[in-house]
Amino acid sequence: MKTTPVALMLCTLFIASAWAQTTAKVVTWPNKSVPKAVVHEEAASPEALEIAQRVHVGPMPCELGATVHLSHDPASPGYFHVSGKGFRYRMKTVATTTGAIRLEDQKAGTVWLQLANKSMLMDQKKGRRVADECAHPDQVAFAKDMVNNPPPALIDTTGMGR
Repeated sequence: MKTTPVALMLCTLFIASAWAQTTAKVVTWPNKSVPKAVVHEEAASPEALEIAQRVHVGPMPCELGATVHLSHDPASPGYFHVSGKGFRYRMKTVATTTGAIRLEDQKAGTVWLQLANKSMLMDQKKGRRVADECAHPDQVAFAKDMVNNPPPALIDTTGMGR
């Protein structure tokens, strides 16, 4: 029996379709009626779940009048929806060595970084910030406290360390 390229292609499509139907998980965006299919999603690690508890959620005002909205994905602990004017990402928590909270959408190449006093959304593929100086009320309070009680300098400028 001779296998034609068309028959081989149809067989491959049938197998791929059957596999996708068995592994797909329907995920919906908040306040949206159109579901998105996510195939082969890895579950968040215990460390990622601990980090996820410290992520600030809700609307966050940013510089230049922009606003970024963060919300938990109720179907997948450790995952978040990050949206704003002209963008929408589904991000997962990633452990860092610096202590900063990091969310990533690897497919889109975007990263949300949450520091103690501000947050920012970066597009790594284009090498630019999408949103900067975003701040949750807790971050605003921390930034004000930093002005009144500045952290110690990293380099001794008094000359005492000679």
